[in-house]
Amino acid sequence: MQPYAPLGTMYAAAWLRHHGYEVRLHDVMFAEGPDSLKPVLADFRPDILVIYDDGFNYLTKMCLTNMREAAFRMSEMAKGSGCKVIVSSSDSTDHFDKYLDHNADYVIIGEAEQTLLDLVNSIQSRAGDPISITGIVTRIDGKTIRTASRAVMTDLDTLPLPAWDLVDIEQYRAGWLRSTGYFSMNIGTTRGCPFKCNWCAKPIYGNRYNARSPENVVQELKLLKENYGVDHIWFCDDIFGLKPGWVKKFSELVHSENLRFRFKIQSRADLLLKDEQIEPLANAGCEVVWMGAESGSQKILDAMDKGTTIEQISQATAGLKKHGIKPAFFLQFGYLGETADDIRKTLTMIKTLVPAEIGVSVSYPLPGTKFYEKVREQLGDKTNWTDSDELALMFENTYPREFYKRLHRYVHSFYRKIRAVDQLKKGFSHRSFSRQHLLTLMKLPFYTVSAAQHKLKFRLKFKL
Repeated sequence: MQPYAPLGTMYAAAWLRHHGYEVRLHDVMFAEGPDSLKPVLADFRPDILVIYDDGFNYLTKMCLTNMREAAFRMSEMAKGSGCKVIVSSSDSTDHFDKYLDHNADYVIIGEAEQTLLDLVNSIQSRAGDPISITGIVTRIDGKTIRTASRAVMTDLDTLPLPAWDLVDIEQYRAGWLRSTGYFSMNIGTTRGCPFKCNWCAKPIYGNRYNARSPENVVQELKLLKENYGVDHIWFCDDIFGLKPGWVKKFSELVHSENLRFRFKIQSRADLLLKDEQIEPLANAGCEVVWMGAESGSQKILDAMDKGTTIEQISQATAGLKKHGIKPAFFLQFGYLGETADDIRKTLTMIKTLVPAEIGVSVSYPLPGTKFYEKVREQLGDKTNWTDSDELALMFENTYPREFYKRLHRYVHSFYRKIRAVDQLKKGFSHRSFSRQHLLTLMKLPFYTVSAAQHKLKFRLKFKL
């Protein structure tokens, strides 16, 4: 229960409302299923249903079949209520024919706000020609027609702030307070990513990188602090603060406005190599930086076209810790050509650098990526995970699918032991033994036994 509101959807709602439309936002974060839409359709009686994925949440890029089936069901209900149906999502961008087959009238391709407004204007006026609108796919007389691509927005400050008032903030607050004791909300400061990792899909914003001004972001921060009392922010950009001078200016504004909050971001090791890159983050309140470390093997990083080195990961980790920021690692197993030796190197990296948190996944082929093209012929009928916990390898690799599921469990147990030992060492070295240290000391035997059991099962099963 660490939920974040659908930021992309709230931008779309704010944009339509800004242009005079009456908008209801049905937030499905806490819904039991797609049928929760039924009473909304009956009560609000919309002319148009827009199924709009939150493109700022990286899980939406994974195109999960549970979410696809939910979208199909909602489309069906909307058509039964006489609505036009518009869909904007990573999955519908890659598989628009499937959505058109399941009651969608239009699928938006790429960044959606401007396209959505043009399309809604055309539908409502009944005078315009939707085919003249760039960035859509539709069907006419049974034939699928895709219009020309639309350029992404460059001046993001022209967008109104997200329609936070259209979601139930108290549900989010309650979830966070129960699970963590503080309240976190999400903000997007940029769109797109200019780097070329060959497994990373960018179906909505592409390889462009555009940023809101620091002043515009601080305006939203003030709103969230004043209206909702937020304690913590997730800046959900693919890459935070890449534009030269942006973070420094942001940090200065945070101090001049006397804002007090903690935050986490996503960045790259090669952007965190100097004190002048890290100090403004620390001064502004950065608590955690998630890095796409991916692997402890340089061979695998190079195969991914990651553009970073093991040495940079080590240097960035040390620099962040020096300034009191917790480094967290995204790790990816199962990339093409990965061997047991490469996996051992990743475990060694974890043991040596001891990140504050880890997120473990397996390589997942997404349409539109070079990686997808490399394994495309190996993919069968199943090309998407059902949900984000499935972690199934979708192609043939060095080891079978079951190997990576067991590896996932082992890596987490291994990490918990390493992390506990590191925390106890710090407590002893600083002669500062807190209640948390005592709890860690009590848990260490369990972590040690658990890691040993997972390791033994792993080796016996796969004869490593």
